[in-house]
Amino acid sequence: MSQRQQRKLDHVRLAALGAPADSGWAEVHLVHQSLPEMALIEIDLATNITGRRLGAPVIINAMTGGAPGVESINRDLAAVAAELGLAMAVGSQTAGIREPEVVRTYQVVREANPKGIVIGNVSAAATVDDARRAVEMIGADLLQVHLNAPQELVMPEGDRDFRGQLERIAEIVRAVPVPVIVKECGFGLSRETARRLYEAGVRIIDLSGRGGTNFVVIEAERAGTADLDPGLFTWGISTACATAEVAALGLPELTIIASGGIRHGSEAAKALALGACAVGVAGAVLQAWKEDGARGAHRYLAALLTDLKRCMLLVGARTPAALRRVPVVLTGATAQWCALRGVDLAELAGRTGV
Repeated sequence: MSQRQQRKLDHVRLAALGAPADSGWAEVHLVHQSLPEMALIEIDLATNITGRRLGAPVIINAMTGGAPGVESINRDLAAVAAELGLAMAVGSQTAGIREPEVVRTYQVVREANPKGIVIGNVSAAATVDDARRAVEMIGADLLQVHLNAPQELVMPEGDRDFRGQLERIAEIVRAVPVPVIVKECGFGLSRETARRLYEAGVRIIDLSGRGGTNFVVIEAERAGTADLDPGLFTWGISTACATAEVAALGLPELTIIASGGIRHGSEAAKALALGACAVGVAGAVLQAWKEDGARGAHRYLAALLTDLKRCMLLVGARTPAALRRVPVVLTGATAQWCALRGVDLAELAGRTGV
């Protein structure tokens, strides 16, 4: 087994390691409406990303692929995605590009969900040829290009040189036949980075903030680095803050996906209200799968969608787009961060919902 394949297995094994960092959702408050004047059956979760229809604004986000033993995870989750009308992203396809014997661990996602939205995944170090091969490998509808500098710096075998990534991303955006999502990996994407990506031609970003799977903790455990600077264990921008500050830029045609510590329907509703068009969930789905396979993952995601509908009714929003018009109140450290980063808190709180 190659070092890369072993790393993939380690990531699956250690995914739940460490106490979750603060994602900020406890300080994001949707304003309850006592007269919603609608029935639960009227709530429509359907949405679209760059014209591609989703049954709900939820993506089973990148987790795995590229090692013996993970094929069943991807197959089961893809089948659940097909049943619930969700998009699904595969884990980094570098292993499949470099090691043909593990290609099938990715291809099972398209086989199990032939008509759904499937998202490929490469690193920001990928070449245009790598990106094209990733899309072809699984018949991807979209392609994630992931950013993970903190993880790489802690990983003993990780990258140490991040020069030229923006230009490579711009080249991939121009060259591949599908829309490109630039995705952080749990450390939050800032408004400065969002603007630079936008100027490079990127129109979809996954903020992936602090609060979900912590790859610094995982890589420190893999490396046995017990004396790592404790500040690195909580590094990054919370998902709530990243969503609010990037949405506040108001960049035309920019699609925002929020992920990182979204475990419940109420948190998904808050992310959508702050400006996301969809949310990504990963760690909690993997944990549900570990406990009861495909049934556990289906049960967990179905409950999340039900709770999202309940929250939408309680704020008077029939659609995900309508959530972006409801009043949202930020408090505590999240409010302080957002105010200092240019978010108009009064505008968010004063929305009329129409």
